[in-house]
Amino acid sequence: MATVGFVGLGIMGRPMLRNLLKAGHTVVAYGRTPATLDSVVADGAQRASSNADVGARAEIIVTMLPDGPEVEEVVLGASGILSGAKPRALSNRPLIIDMSSISPLVSQKIAAACDARGVDFLDAPVSGGEPKAIDGTLAIMVGGKPEVFAKAEPILKSLGSSVTLTGPVGAGNTTKLANQIIVACNIAAMGEALTLATKAGLDPEVVFNAIKGGLAGSTVLNAKAPMVISRNFQPGFRIALHQKDLRNALLAAESMKVSLPLTGTVQNQMMALMNEGKGSLDHSAIVTFVEKMAGVEIKKAATAKA
Repeated sequence: MATVGFVGLGIMGRPMLRNLLKAGHTVVAYGRTPATLDSVVADGAQRASSNADVGARAEIIVTMLPDGPEVEEVVLGASGILSGAKPRALSNRPLIIDMSSISPLVSQKIAAACDARGVDFLDAPVSGGEPKAIDGTLAIMVGGKPEVFAKAEPILKSLGSSVTLTGPVGAGNTTKLANQIIVACNIAAMGEALTLATKAGLDPEVVFNAIKGGLAGSTVLNAKAPMVISRNFQPGFRIALHQKDLRNALLAAESMKVSLPLTGTVQNQMMALMNEGKGSLDHSAIVTFVEKMAGVEIKKAATAKA
């Protein structure tokens, strides 16, 4: 069992940390919100006083943060993880596993800084949202050196049911961006389809049940259509965070001269919803963009107006 540092105690981070504890690892945790840190210490984690303290006390450190600037601050900042990390022999270097969803270019920048300090780095973003973080069945997409991945794999298997090395550093986040494009466009397409059915006077639940077993069926449809129909937009993954992922996808695409027209359209819809104060809702609420234009809500009372 390893001593694992953990920084980032949000919706995803807390259950991930708890799964590391359940697997028998010693976990040294730090977060800026005292009450949240208190909660994981009550679960059995050791309290760290700072990011640097985590770096000093753990051989493997996991970060789970909102975006690239936060990861840079936590890892590279004046009191960041690297300032406390203790470089060792090449075969036993400290390892930072960033499981945040950030720009691949930022992952590569942080990896270079870590390497210069004698610290290994993997980018390992996840898919599955809060439910899969809780039950330890996340899909984890990893970028880094094969020998470093081999060291991290037992830790990652405490958190996910699918752990895949996708390429060098940055490949994990590129893969995650591809995932996020597919999820966002699926939700938007589902919203248009069920809005059309509702406007036509059909019961969207009946329509969902009729199509979910065919070619249109998907994990996204099965997870998100019931939430929309029941008007349950409690966040498993917030619109604001998904918008950030699509922004990173568009920035990466621009750097490679790749056009992503569908991604751009859905990202614009998300920004409009954020301007309406809906950024903290679950990303299934993307459907409310087209609902508003059609003047209906996707729910069993098909004639109800938005």
